[in-house]
Amino acid sequence: MTYVVTVDALIPKNTPEMDPLQRTGAVALIEDGFASVEAIEGPDGMEVDLLDTVVAVYPGGALLKVFVDAAALEFAEEAVRSVVGELLERSELLADWQIERCEVELHPELAQESLAAADGPDAPPDGLADRKARHTESPTAKDDREGYDAEAKAEAVRGQMLALADDLRSFPPVMFGVLDAEGDEEEEDAIKFAVSPEDAKLAAGALVYATDILVDELFQDVQTLTQEDTTTAECGGPLWHFEDLPERYALQYDARFARRFLVTVIAMTTRFTDGSFQQLSCVAEELALKLLLTETNVTLETFGLLGDGVSAALDSFADNVYEDMDHEWLYDDSMDGIDESAVGEALGVTPMAFKAWFTPFSEGRYVHPSAADEPEGAARTGDHA
Repeated sequence: MTYVVTVDALIPKNTPEMDPLQRTGAVALIEDGFASVEAIEGPDGMEVDLLDTVVAVYPGGALLKVFVDAAALEFAEEAVRSVVGELLERSELLADWQIERCEVELHPELAQESLAAADGPDAPPDGLADRKARHTESPTAKDDREGYDAEAKAEAVRGQMLALADDLRSFPPVMFGVLDAEGDEEEEDAIKFAVSPEDAKLAAGALVYATDILVDELFQDVQTLTQEDTTTAECGGPLWHFEDLPERYALQYDARFARRFLVTVIAMTTRFTDGSFQQLSCVAEELALKLLLTETNVTLETFGLLGDGVSAALDSFADNVYEDMDHEWLYDDSMDGIDESAVGEALGVTPMAFKAWFTPFSEGRYVHPSAADEPEGAARTGDHA
């Protein structure tokens, strides 16, 4: 059976957070460690196959997603905990890190079996598509179910978002439309359209909150496309987000593309939270931000938190982060190919051919090595993210 094991590894307490260079080194050490492993010995000598890994390092540690084939859930979890612990111990720089969490996430087919076995009025729907609909339904609809307090849940989520706002270190309040304290506060129009600090803070926290949801759902999409060995256009199972990318390329959204896109989302949002973000690096990041903004708006609306001020704050954020909106043309089939034509060149349209989605816009823009284009003529050695 295929399992996804989520591992949280944290740096020692009371130690400074990692700077960008240290995080790059940690990624390399962890990825190199996994690259040397093909199979893991589980309990009682049971062999567990290592299928794939995704590594995301942030200032306080690393989030790992480890795909394994094992005979049982317990074997998968114990084997991954063992191998990650060994990888950390083997490196002098990571030896003091601690494994905070090591959990198994069921493959969708196994989750389906569990759902089918459940009964009662509160049991989740059998179909994954129905589960998605229930997951995103409004608090009003959920309130019809006994015991659900929509207002209390909304207030709790609001509190979580506000607590997360400071984690969005790359963007000061002015990026969300709050008046610059050093600016001209007497200008009437500026005051009229300014966003309040409270709304800006909620918008910032909502982006961090939605990032966690987006990444988890993209992991599920990657697993679905990997298991079915197909593309978004031909996939029989439900997908959370890859159907929301430009439809004209749906036949090219296979498992390898999905992993590259997932790594891109993680790299982009890591720069959002560690304070190192400067500019979006490539077309894939522009599309990733579009998905994140959509997820943020949906989440806020789900809990009744998307007021006019918060909406304006998110609009201001998008206006300030995007350099242009050329990527929107990818959703307009009438514009297919314009970026590669003389017309597109005359209009100054950014090159957006599918093969260039992970190509940096210019020198110095960061694209994660696991998502970057392969050198011409290089042989592909594997599809590990």
